Amino acid sequence: MSKLPKEYRFLDFSDYGRPVARIIANSLKETSYTPIDVTLWFIISGIIAIVCILCEHYWFAALFLLLKSILDAADGELARVKKTPSHTGRYLDSVADIILNFFIFSALWYCTEASIVITFFAFLGIQLQGTLYNYYYVILRNNVNGDTTSRVFEYNAPNALGNEKQKNVDLLFRIYKGLYGLFDRVIYLLDSNAPKSKKIPKFLMTALSTFGLGFQLLIISLMLVLGLKDYISTFFLCYSPMIFVFIGLRKILQ
Repeated sequence: MSKLPKEYRFLDFSDYGRPVARIIANSLKETSYTPIDVTLWFIISGIIAIVCILCEHYWFAALFLLLKSILDAADGELARVKKTPSHTGRYLDSVADIILNFFIFSALWYCTEASIVITFFAFLGIQLQGTLYNYYYVILRNNVNGDTTSRVFEYNAPNALGNEKQKNVDLLFRIYKGLYGLFDRVIYLLDSNAPKSKKIPKFLMTALSTFGLGFQLLIISLMLVLGLKDYISTFFLCYSPMIFVFIGLRKILQ
């Protein structure tokens, strides 16, 4: 199931794992496995990838980073096919992503010649990139009656759905806000009028999808196996100014 009605779908470079994710979700539909189980699998895959980076097994690191990306899509797909959406799963997914990203870049710093300053700002850069992409994507989904599990503004903990506990939602929401709050505020300050936009062009969403986590992991994987590990942090740091380009384009096209 897509997050968007057919007429609003766009080419998403970060979503290359979706076809395999759907196969995984459909194979688990009639089993006792839950979307949370799949989220735990992608966390394990991410941890293995980090260990492989530290051990300089870059082909295996790339394999598990791509597997993590596929499983990251599969948990949401399973939630949709089982009709069991949850705020617990949504926040756990996001919390796991940012923590894994931090340790991925920490491992890259440890194993490369990149300075800790460049690595740190590259990490901040990819988080801002992903926040902008998600910001526009959630706005689009809410405006065209797409998937609404994610909210444009995360001010308060949402009410638990039927298959989850409020205390779990509240806890994960607080962790989510602690980890993502600054990035959300920065992007909102840069483009506070975006929620008023009735339509975000498909070509802009396609360009923005290069900010998606799936595409970021793909770039990291390719650079690892091509022997370009020393330039990964620099690449993402230098790509971050495109945030202002995409925001400018959205404002011009409003």
